[in-house]
Amino acid sequence: MAKAKGIRVKETPQQLKQLLKQQSKAGLRNRIIMLQQIQKSKTALSKNELAELAGVNHNSIQKWRRLYETGGMSALLEHKQGGKRRAVITAVAHTAIEKKLKSPSDAFVSFEDLRRWVDMHLIPGIKYVTLNAYVKKHFGAKLKVARKSHIQKDMAAAEQFKKNERSL
Repeated sequence: MAKAKGIRVKETPQQLKQLLKQQSKAGLRNRIIMLQQIQKSKTALSKNELAELAGVNHNSIQKWRRLYETGGMSALLEHKQGGKRRAVITAVAHTAIEKKLKSPSDAFVSFEDLRRWVDMHLIPGIKYVTLNAYVKKHFGAKLKVARKSHIQKDMAAAEQFKKNERSL
């Protein structure tokens, strides 16, 4: 069994309680809970016992204890979370796509048509799925290919049909 590591918590129970109320992120709250458990315990707790009390993995407890020992409360509450993914579609590309989508004269017929245009003019090698999701999310676009009209269709008869339909 792992040997219990004795850590002395410098903060008072009231300070820890106040810090716990201020934290909105669950990961930071668990760190403070760990300190509270250490403070409550009369004897030194092993990382496995602390992990069980705090409800987290024992590796997290080990890392947090080391952070607290070396840098104190400020190091413990510094949450180094991974950065956000770099956006594939830049602000310039966004405005160009928006302008092109809103243009009534040269509209796109399908998402593949849009992808080819973006690939040629803005972002070479962009994936269909990426562009499709982006356009739907940001512009609410629903690009669909219309059914083809028959080559022998009488356009005058179609207009007459539309007029009759409106009068009803």
